[in-house]
Order: sequence, then structure tokens, then C-alpha cells
Amino acid sequence: MPKLPEIARNPFAHLAARWTPAPVTVRRATLASLVMSVVIVVTGGAVRLTGSGLGCPTWPTCEGDSLLGTNEMGIHHTIELGNRMLTYVLCAAVGWAIVAVRARAPFRHGLYRLAWAQFWVVAANAVWGGVAVLTNLNPYVVSTHFLLSAALITVAVLTWHRAGEGDAPPRPLVPRPVRQLGQALTATSGALIAVGTLVTGSGPHPGDSRDVRRIPFDWEAVSQLHADLAWVVVALTAALWFVLRAVDAPSGPRARTRDLFLVLLSQGVIGYVQYFTGLPTVLVGLHMLGAALIWIAVLRVVLSMRERPVAEPGAVPQSASGAHSSVAPAPARP
Repeated sequence: MPKLPEIARNPFAHLAARWTPAPVTVRRATLASLVMSVVIVVTGGAVRLTGSGLGCPTWPTCEGDSLLGTNEMGIHHTIELGNRMLTYVLCAAVGWAIVAVRARAPFRHGLYRLAWAQFWVVAANAVWGGVAVLTNLNPYVVSTHFLLSAALITVAVLTWHRAGEGDAPPRPLVPRPVRQLGQALTATSGALIAVGTLVTGSGPHPGDSRDVRRIPFDWEAVSQLHADLAWVVVALTAALWFVLRAVDAPSGPRARTRDLFLVLLSQGVIGYVQYFTGLPTVLVGLHMLGAALIWIAVLRVVLSMRERPVAEPGAVPQSASGAHSSVAPAPARP
């Protein structure tokens, strides 16, 4: 039996043997997948806020045997179908990141796995979105759909950040207690986002104009819990900024913490205005965008607390050469 051509057996390796992208190309490719992961969150929010969640009442088709449905199905169909089509754009962006990472030289297994992880999260979330449609927008399923989007953003941020680093063992740039404060900030921010899905699941935007099941919580009580957690995140961010200045931390962590604080302030203003103005859809959409930007900013704060230089051939990893100080002597990169 004749063997398959090399390009059919291993297309990525075949391409990598003939094209080596510049480091800036790899970074841009991974950034594009991150941007699209945020765009899909915003458009998914638009579907919910316009009551278009069942604009395509079936899945994986839109209506009956039709993948696209018909124009006669109305504006809700157009909005829902547009969000589904953007999933293909997201897949293209993730695919471009996978190709660029695979073709870079030298080949980095860890970065390649992260790039592929984005694809699998996208695939899982697409299927889960179909489950949301098939269960008539069950609020628990819809909430999990958003959390999977947050997972995609997490992997996309890691891929983008790692594309700009080396593969040497990570070296801390701040003392351990400061890193632990950053971990507490990350955990609280994750809880803030999770409670935010409960606010949406019990609030006045069910995702469709028909009678849709809601999470049986007191919406205003859950909103208060969400606001309280937001203030805790703000307090932790402010505390981290002051601590970083007190320990004379490098400029990178300080700048990332400042950026997070500014995003939090903007999100807080939007959150309170939308609450006291009856949750207008435009402001709720901006609030969803803000949630994605906050999570990105939190991840960048934590990642800025260590660095991974390019590993030198034959160098002994720090972890194997004995104890090292809690703060690396190398200067930080902003």
C-alpha cells in the first residue's frame, strides 16, 4: 500500500519545514486569537441582550435541515446566526495561531500545546452552546457557556504571553507574599465573574422573548453579592499596588496592576449606572466586555510577577542548581 504524501500525513510539520515566521508574527497570531475570544464574548452577550438566543431554534442546524435559516425568520435569527458565523472566524484565528506556533523555530512543545488547547476549548464551547439552544436556554447551561468563554480567554492570554517568553524555568520578580496576594486577587476575581453569571441567570435578560427558565435566586441579593465582591477585588488591587511600591518591585508588575485598577474603576462606573438605570442593554453589553477585560488584566498582573528568559543550551535549571532567592536579580520587562 503506497504511503500518503508527507503533507497529508503531517501538514503542520510539512509547513514548518518550509516557513519560519518571525517572532513578531507569532505574537500577532496569538494576539489575534485572544482578540477574537473577547469578540465572541461580546457578540454572545448581544445575542442574549436582544432576546435572540433562540433566533436559530435548533442546533447544529438553524431551522430544520437548514444551516442558515431564512431571512423571513427575522432580526433575532440574523443576530444569532451572525454569532454562530463568528465562531468560524474565531476558529480561523486560533488555527492561524496554531500554524504560526508550530512553524516557529525553535519548536516549543509547551507553547504548541497551549495553542491547541484553545482549539479544544472553542470546540467544547460550541457544543455547549448547542446544548444551551436544545435546552431552551437553561440558565445553568448558559452560565457554564460564559465560564467556558472565560476559560478560552485564560488559555489565549497564556498563549500570547508565553509566545513572548523563553522556555527557561520561571524566575519570580517579587517576594512570595506578594505573589500570594496576586493569587488571592485572581481567586476573588474568578469568584466575581462566577457570581456575575448568577446575576445574569436570575436577572431580567433571559436571552429570548419567550418564557425562559431563570435561576431561582433573589436577583437584587445576588447583585449585591456581586457588588461586594467587586469592592473586594478593588481593595486587593489597591493593596497589591501599594505593596509592590513598598518592596520596590520592577515596573512590569506595577504597570499591570495600575492597568487593572483603571479597568476596575471603569467597570464599576458602568455597573452602578446600569443598575440604577434599569439595565439598558448597551450598558449591560459594555459590562460584559469589561468582565472579559478585567480577567485579562488580572491574568497579566499575575504573569508579570515572574519572567522566563530564553533557556541557554546546557544551562542547569535554577530549580535543580539549589535554592534561589525569592526575587530574581534580572531586571523586569515592562
